[in-house]
Amino acid sequence: MSKILTIGEILVEIIATERGDGFREAINLVGPYPSGAPAIFIDQVGKLGQPCAIVSGVGRDDFGEVNLDRLREDGVDVSGIEIDPQGTTGSAFVRYRADGSRAFVFNIRNSACGTIPFTDNVARLVNECSHLHVMGSSLYAPSVVDSVQRAISRIKSKGGTVSFDPNLRAEILDSPGMRQALHAVLAQTDVFLPSGEELFLFADAKSEEEAVAKLLATGIKVIVLKRGAEGATYFDAQGSVQGPGFAAEEIDPTGAGDSFGATFVTFWLNGAKPSVALDYANASGARAVMKSGPMEGASTRAELDAFIALQRGHQA
Repeated sequence: MSKILTIGEILVEIIATERGDGFREAINLVGPYPSGAPAIFIDQVGKLGQPCAIVSGVGRDDFGEVNLDRLREDGVDVSGIEIDPQGTTGSAFVRYRADGSRAFVFNIRNSACGTIPFTDNVARLVNECSHLHVMGSSLYAPSVVDSVQRAISRIKSKGGTVSFDPNLRAEILDSPGMRQALHAVLAQTDVFLPSGEELFLFADAKSEEEAVAKLLATGIKVIVLKRGAEGATYFDAQGSVQGPGFAAEEIDPTGAGDSFGATFVTFWLNGAKPSVALDYANASGARAVMKSGPMEGASTRAELDAFIALQRGHQA
């Protein structure tokens, strides 16, 4: 089986219990929850029983232990996570606004994962893996970009593959070098996983069809356009496949796209038909929104099977 690697931020997430705009008053909070887009992604991969690993950093603190315990429990190789005795684990405070959008306060650049150098230990782990997943949110610092690019080069040189989820946040889009790094990763991508309008950030086009055609022409093998509750669409050189979404009571959407991507990539790497990979990925995303906390809705294969069977039974 392919071993999947990701590189990037590990955080704890602390969530405001009351809806509103920002954190300028004393409010009730819940957490800490293990989080960070690449960590959520790789945790879901591990829950599916796929060999996987993450390269990152945490502090020698309780927030770091929260993440290490969860990742280990779900089958993730954590040997690439450096524990910084002088650093602190990253954090994200999130508050939902009345319209469902989110206000974040991040501590990433000054945390233990603020720099992720390409050490001998990272090189060892990269050599064990045949697929790299990149989150756009992880391209926040020169050392992380360098490690991602070096990992891409090594994995591609031995016939491996790369998936890329832009996962763009307004808070980080204008980070120095971010846009250049996004396009550099895209040029090496096999499976591209944008959400909605992100598609048009990477192709100068007036329609979805035109954007997809232009991106496939660059050498991308597969595009999976995530449409939230409506499901997702798969595109390749042979055509497209629509994967409808599943009904779910949304409690917390954070991490749903990461869970979707992890599940799609895992099934794709194992040779699943596009329709099957989309079904499981949509089910994974749906189950993820049903629990508070970004990793709390991660699913096993058995849980996805049961969820899909139940949904299909209700539709019959």
